[in-house]
Amino acid sequence: MKKLNMLYTGLVIAATMGSAHAQMRIEISGVGSNQIPVAVAGFANEGVSPQKISEIIKADLERSGAFKIIDAGVINDVNNIDYSGWKAKGADALVVGTVDALADGRYDVRYKLLDNVKQTKISNLDKAVTAQFTRLSAHLIADDVYFKLTGIRGAFSTRIAYVKQEGRTYQLMVADADGENEQLALRSNEPIISPSWSPDGTKVAYVSFEQKKPVVYVQNLITRARTVVANEKGSNSAPAWAPSGNKLAVALSKDGHTQIYTVNADGSNLRRASNSPGIDTEPQWSADGNSIYFTSDRSGGPQIYRMNPDGGDAKRVTFGGAYNISPRISADGKTLAYISRRDNNFQLYVLDLASSQELRLSDTTNDESPSFAPNGKYIMYATQAGSRKSLAVVSVDGRVKQRLTTQAGNIKEPTWGPFMQ
Repeated sequence: MKKLNMLYTGLVIAATMGSAHAQMRIEISGVGSNQIPVAVAGFANEGVSPQKISEIIKADLERSGAFKIIDAGVINDVNNIDYSGWKAKGADALVVGTVDALADGRYDVRYKLLDNVKQTKISNLDKAVTAQFTRLSAHLIADDVYFKLTGIRGAFSTRIAYVKQEGRTYQLMVADADGENEQLALRSNEPIISPSWSPDGTKVAYVSFEQKKPVVYVQNLITRARTVVANEKGSNSAPAWAPSGNKLAVALSKDGHTQIYTVNADGSNLRRASNSPGIDTEPQWSADGNSIYFTSDRSGGPQIYRMNPDGGDAKRVTFGGAYNISPRISADGKTLAYISRRDNNFQLYVLDLASSQELRLSDTTNDESPSFAPNGKYIMYATQAGSRKSLAVVSVDGRVKQRLTTQAGNIKEPTWGPFMQ
């Protein structure tokens, strides 16, 4: 929690240096296969808070598609609950809470998750927060509800990064997972591409063209310090963090055609990993650090391969379709997400690595840049409808879909941040 507070504080400070205030609009379609009925009550006295805690919790849970949300009005007496009454209204669980303004300017946020069937308390949290962390406290409560009722860790309190383009201005943005609390990390008149979160969530690697060529940087989101990681002859692209957080994989053309290299996060100890006569690019580490997935045209058209981080023989992973790019691997190592071209449409697919079963997740036709949520249950990607580029989120079973749009500019190149401790 301390590290998460530091990151939010750093971004709030960064906001004084310039921020885009237009928030995203989210459209949701589809629901999960087995929705859990949950009543979410308005928190007692939450009008004193700068953020309406209960509304954020409801929006998070509804967006997940895993819950059927029942409006419970405002419950002021959270210690005397009519469990049978709420069960009769169809709610298996009930979320209640209170907010109190403290003398030191902070807000005491308290919440309970109640089991209406067993008539017991499932969970509770109590946190005193400053005004800037009231939204975060709501996301953390939603995470707790999600975990306690599904057994899967919630990802509502995580962050996303993406590139927003308005005319000839490019902005690297960081926001809450719901697109709110958007803050500026970097602004440039030259393209910014391929952002990638560090495993501890305090840094973002990306490619900037500000030197009139692609160069890989790492930026600390708390201190604002930037480090050049790769500025070799030719193209420097596609940074991806190792799970250890001390090195990255990158794609460089320093020796002619583009190949995969590894490099320390401070730019030292550059080593070549792949060695093929074709183009090897878009590296992505597995969560255990034992493999790098990447895109290569060594078989003729672009396909996804897997190799040891130190190099050696690479094994082909994708065989469905003649054009598969942008590999992303789930945290449990079981599912590969990628973009496949079929019938001239670029669409998001997932591959079960054990069964080799493919599933198309998107119904759009110009998709790119997939990124798993850290709990592995959702994938964010960029897509295009007409001339506007936007972000979309889909559950890994394809049932729940979200579209995130903004009033101004195109948004692209999304990457979903890690869990924060």
